[in-house]
Amino acid sequence: MSRLFLVRHGPTHVKAMVGWTDVKADLTDAAALARLRASLPQKALMVSSDLRRAIDTADALQVRQTRLPHAMGLREMHFGDWEMKTFNDVNATDPDGIFAFYDTPGDAAPPKGESWNMFSARVDSAIDTLQAKYLGSDLIIVAHFGVILRQFQRAKAISAYQAFAQKIDNLSLTEIEITDQRWRVIRVNALI
Repeated sequence: MSRLFLVRHGPTHVKAMVGWTDVKADLTDAAALARLRASLPQKALMVSSDLRRAIDTADALQVRQTRLPHAMGLREMHFGDWEMKTFNDVNATDPDGIFAFYDTPGDAAPPKGESWNMFSARVDSAIDTLQAKYLGSDLIIVAHFGVILRQFQRAKAISAYQAFAQKIDNLSLTEIEITDQRWRVIRVNALI
């Protein structure tokens, strides 16, 4: 058995689609960080996306955990030409594209960006590689909304459309237990 402790990075306060843009996280909520830090296992391995908002959040949470190298495969979805644009900005120029992207998630992708299926394959590969390399170890993964949502979808064996209804707040914890290739959600979007 192993467990994934999926932590969403601190808030960026950007009101747009932030995928691969390397923006900083607001880590001024010391009480929330302390509660989250206290709820994480000390003997787990910790890894983060290679984007600053995840790295800095992991730095703020790490106590005695062994830190693994940052993983590019754990980045947020690549929004391509929609990066740093709001829904309304994209809807004004590409209403069919943005509605397909959210209403039928799968193969619809932003221009020069990733579809949900492409993103899922990348993230699943990164998670599976970590699990295989550190077999049986608990992993704290500090990453992004989409990364956590995808693992929730995977554990629940639900469609992407169904998963999109799940909220994943900044500095929340989602815990998934994996036993003999069976995934079980212990908690989701827990604000400790």
